[in-house]
Amino acid sequence: MKRFHVHLHVDDLNRNIAFYSRLFAAEPTRVESDYAKWMLDDPRVNFAISTRGHGTGIDHLGIQAEDDNELAELKLRAQAADRALFDEGATVCCYAKSEKHWVTDPQGLAWEHYRTMDASKIFGQGRDQVSQQVQGLATKAAEQLGRPAGACCAR
Repeated sequence: MKRFHVHLHVDDLNRNIAFYSRLFAAEPTRVESDYAKWMLDDPRVNFAISTRGHGTGIDHLGIQAEDDNELAELKLRAQAADRALFDEGATVCCYAKSEKHWVTDPQGLAWEHYRTMDASKIFGQGRDQVSQQVQGLATKAAEQLGRPAGACCAR
């Protein structure tokens, strides 16, 4: 069963961990010096916060698949949405080893579809390159709408 994913940039990790722990009535399942994650079952969501990136607010949204078939289905859906797709493949991101791809909605909001394979001791490799690729998708989305690309979630 798939799980909805939300990743926020926050300015103060500890203050936000305290807030979201009370809001969700649950402690995070993972905490690092720059990152925290809650794997909630009700509602079924992977909610992550980090101090990485620029500014505060939504970094990206996504759907976490549990197996290769679900991930393949999500990729077909993303391709059918007639948007540019960035297939990142096997990667390390947010202290997890994953297989993933990215697409942006018509407003340029980044969506990732991914399957987590294992934990990682590092936040991620090549995040700048991925951010540039996803920002490129957002720029293409803006061009398709005939408007200038704005600052979005692909940081």
